[in-house]
Amino acid sequence: MSYVPHTERERREMLAAIGVDSIEDLFADVPAKVRFPQLNLLPGLAEPDLVREMQALAGRNFPLDPAHSFLGAGAYRHFRPSTVDYVLARGEFYTAYTQYQPEVSQGMLQALFEYQSMICRLTSMEVSSASHYNGANALAEAVLLALDAAHGKRSRIVMSPAVHPHYREVVKTYLSAHSAAVVGDDPEIFDAARLASLVNRDTAALVVQNPNFFGQWEPVEVLADAAHRAGALFIVVADPISLGLFRPPGAYGADVAVAEGQPLGIPPSFGGPHLGIFATRMAHVRRMSGHLVGETIDACGRRGYVLTLATREQHIRRAKATSNICTNSALCALAGAVYLATLGKRGLRRIAELCYQKSHYAAAEIGRLKGFAVNPQANPRAPAQPFFKEFVVRLPAPMADVNARLCEQFGIIGGYDLGNDYPHLKDHMLIAVTEVNTRASIDRLVMALRKVAT
Repeated sequence: MSYVPHTERERREMLAAIGVDSIEDLFADVPAKVRFPQLNLLPGLAEPDLVREMQALAGRNFPLDPAHSFLGAGAYRHFRPSTVDYVLARGEFYTAYTQYQPEVSQGMLQALFEYQSMICRLTSMEVSSASHYNGANALAEAVLLALDAAHGKRSRIVMSPAVHPHYREVVKTYLSAHSAAVVGDDPEIFDAARLASLVNRDTAALVVQNPNFFGQWEPVEVLADAAHRAGALFIVVADPISLGLFRPPGAYGADVAVAEGQPLGIPPSFGGPHLGIFATRMAHVRRMSGHLVGETIDACGRRGYVLTLATREQHIRRAKATSNICTNSALCALAGAVYLATLGKRGLRRIAELCYQKSHYAAAEIGRLKGFAVNPQANPRAPAQPFFKEFVVRLPAPMADVNARLCEQFGIIGGYDLGNDYPHLKDHMLIAVTEVNTRASIDRLVMALRKVAT
């Protein structure tokens, strides 16, 4: 059958060639107690039977109109122009894995060069890498850059608790092999003044997300000043869609800007593959991990593109490498480039405006419901916190029950349960509204919340 790679005869021939009797003999040196348990798989199926089985399994998925999903928390449903998939599906791009041979990869190299140029324009930074795996990975690499820039003299990373919880965990995993420590990310304390006060001469970087995990804007100028006064780098995790409307990180003092590029023409895809955006100042280009594509002139005077910088272990001595990243999200970076080129400056601004306007409409309508509170403040007299496309809702009923009833009775995917990561926010929902959510779907959500929470 087409999906079985080798015949039994081919297996026997390969085993005989290497001098063993069975596949199990290949693992004889691995102690039995640590081997993976044998899988009790069902007998093989004919291809038509397998197709029917897979279709039956797929039929159990919840069919969802994207307009009726209000789940964000790092992965979002945005409009994807048809040009994105058309360009990605072209053979010269879809099969171009590596950019190490410029003579056969000019198209992909030029696309990545254009991607880098657009990311620099978007973030107002001076140089961009040719992409990372995802936003969390990009942030972790930014933290390593900051530690490298400190030449081993600083060992503190001050990080806001309003940075995406998964990003913070990835950073801590990266730092588990270093002497550096993360401070300031107490999940129950959200105070910019306290965060700034933690920055000292032992701090390599101050990390914030803007808009933060809750969709709210941070006092970035104050935090940037605190970092720079102490000689630390200021690292900002951004939402690339928000940059179509609001000030970019480079405009308020960021030394490194990272982002999850999934909103730029890439579907959520159950968590990946996604795109890590990484941009920084030219002063840090030699410390930047990953790839950098540059423009040059060949021997005949023609414009060409090459892999200008690749400071990783596969290219230079390990002791001088900035990272062990083995590849990048080139196809996802291409999707981001096509998306940005298709929308243009005005198109991206319009998308951001729709996200802002629709989310504020939804927040206002939900705020009128009895028992609900939108972006509740610790201090009721404090001014309302400005937000972009996500906002927090305190529910009058258990979060799990509300989401279950939204799905079962109304076909709506509700927001993210903040109690998963912030214990003091039990029964608080993070709701995301983008341009694909219609006014009718927002009104349907409001009506449904009124019913399921009573």
